[in-house]
Amino acid sequence: MIATLGLAALWLAAALAVLQLVGAIVTLRRADNPLGAVVRSVAAVQGGLVAVSFACLIWVFLETDLSVKLVSENSHSLKPLLFKFAATWGNHEGSMLLWVSIMALGGACVALFERRLSEPAMLATLAAQAFVSIGFYAFLLIASNPFARLDPVPTEGRGLNPLLQDPGLAFHPPTLYIGYVGLSIAFSFAVGALITREVSPAFARAMRPWVLGAWIFLTLGIVAGSYWAYYTLGWGGWWFWDPVENASLMPWLAATALLHSVSVLAARNALRAWTVMLGVIAFSMSMVGTFLVRSGVLVSVHAFAVDPLRGQFILALLAINIGAALTVFALRAASISEGERFALASRETALVFNNVMLSGILGIVLVGTLYPLLAEAMGARVSVGPPYFNAASAIFAVPMLLVLCVGPLLGWRRDRLSRLTWKLWLPLAAAISAAAIALTQGVSVLSALGLGLGAALIPASMLPLVGRNLRTAKLPLWGMVTAHLGVGLALIGMASDSALTREKLIAINVGQTVAVGPWQIKLARIAPVAGPNWTALEAGIEASYDGAAPIKLAPQDRAFWAPPQQVNHSALSTRWNGQLYVVLGQQAEDGRWQLRLWWKPFVILIWLGGLMVALGGLLALLGRVASDLRRTIAVDKIAFRRKKQGR
Repeated sequence: MIATLGLAALWLAAALAVLQLVGAIVTLRRADNPLGAVVRSVAAVQGGLVAVSFACLIWVFLETDLSVKLVSENSHSLKPLLFKFAATWGNHEGSMLLWVSIMALGGACVALFERRLSEPAMLATLAAQAFVSIGFYAFLLIASNPFARLDPVPTEGRGLNPLLQDPGLAFHPPTLYIGYVGLSIAFSFAVGALITREVSPAFARAMRPWVLGAWIFLTLGIVAGSYWAYYTLGWGGWWFWDPVENASLMPWLAATALLHSVSVLAARNALRAWTVMLGVIAFSMSMVGTFLVRSGVLVSVHAFAVDPLRGQFILALLAINIGAALTVFALRAASISEGERFALASRETALVFNNVMLSGILGIVLVGTLYPLLAEAMGARVSVGPPYFNAASAIFAVPMLLVLCVGPLLGWRRDRLSRLTWKLWLPLAAAISAAAIALTQGVSVLSALGLGLGAALIPASMLPLVGRNLRTAKLPLWGMVTAHLGVGLALIGMASDSALTREKLIAINVGQTVAVGPWQIKLARIAPVAGPNWTALEAGIEASYDGAAPIKLAPQDRAFWAPPQQVNHSALSTRWNGQLYVVLGQQAEDGRWQLRLWWKPFVILIWLGGLMVALGGLLALLGRVASDLRRTIAVDKIAFRRKKQGR
């Protein structure tokens, strides 16, 4: 019954999406069409129906309704409740329904609360949103029905991939999807502005909160996913340039460029065509990521789809949505002026330069991700890994970070670089000192450069506060400072992990001690333990830092039975200056136990910096929303007074 209700709600939502598209298009052609009055309401009801559909899917997973094929293939009656809940999107069909649900709810919020755009621009935006949604509804209902039934009903489910049976599954995918779908809203705004030729500061102010929100959630999703993979997979790395990782990074890079561009358009009426183009590109990268992860072209813990029909369907959606948007852009771009001009020495120029650098990094990642897939499709096997990505990205990242130190200090429209000389001595001194010290320790040039740039960004990020009254400084300023400070900290963490990590792979007997970095590691015991749906061998580790009192760690080698799979469960100890990482391996023929040990100085700064970047975005969002709300209230007051005086 619940599954039937969920499927019915999904069909009704798809029908309303068609009505929303038709009503908006007809009204754009004939303003007096009565359908125009219901387009907003249709979008709102559509969001409610999809929310009901997704709630039904959660329900059947929590109840372990094995008559639903998706539940049977991805859940188990003995699985912990949290993983039953998270398994709703820990599969292909459920993750796509989550995508559509967030998209529909986002469209409903635009329809209900957005009042800054003209009515034609709003109708065009909702038409674009409906156009995108219809494709995904068709994909779900034709190729990936999440409510498909089984007959006969199996006695037990297969269970969830053990690598996904982690609390990170409850956080990482939803945050990424909110980011992806937030970019779909920005895409719809961009297409709507192109159709109506209303690329203006008002359009940018309406679009900006969605871009900021999407960027915040993308940042949180990437940070959470990085840390999840770091401690779950047991290989001690936080980023490997895997195609699935790149699938989330590419939209983030485009969204970062879009965020800065839309802010310039909103505040200074410049970069009109650039902003619209980035809105299209950002969502395009979300679609490319969806194709990579959901089409079956990748073999990954994330890549649930193996049916070629699904891959072809997503590829068709990608071609239709992005092709249509680029066609509209090509037809309308000539009529969009770039707005106000600015001097070479200005904050706008710094933002444009860094946007170009971000686009360069995006191109590097896109080519490095797709080239091996295209080569394999043609019968050749090519591997593109960290050496390519690190070196090629650095070509664009280094000048971008240098300009990031200077850009926020420049004035709008026109400035003089000589005015900033005295402000830059501290970042310069920090960069030279950090890089010089690193080089004397024998680290690579790239790592030393990263440490130097990170050290420069920390004081440079706070320089915009110099000379200001901190009590009256606006939230967007604090957001910019916090985000840029987070970039500096994350950069130091990345460079430190690359340059200073100490690793040891060793086989020892119970009772023996081994050193890694400043740590003394003793294997005290090996004992069997059991969890709710797994058994494990657990190592009792006594770890002493630099002669201090030992702490206890318990890495495990777990064996899941639904489905059967062996998984390493690492043990971590975090200090202010780094993290100890311990993984238990197999027992050798001579009775010794394999241990893999890492001492990672300052690695935690990677994720702390990432969280600060997201916090900076949140502060900026709150400040912008508050400012827009005050502006709306002021405009409404003026309109009310005029109306009263007219009477």
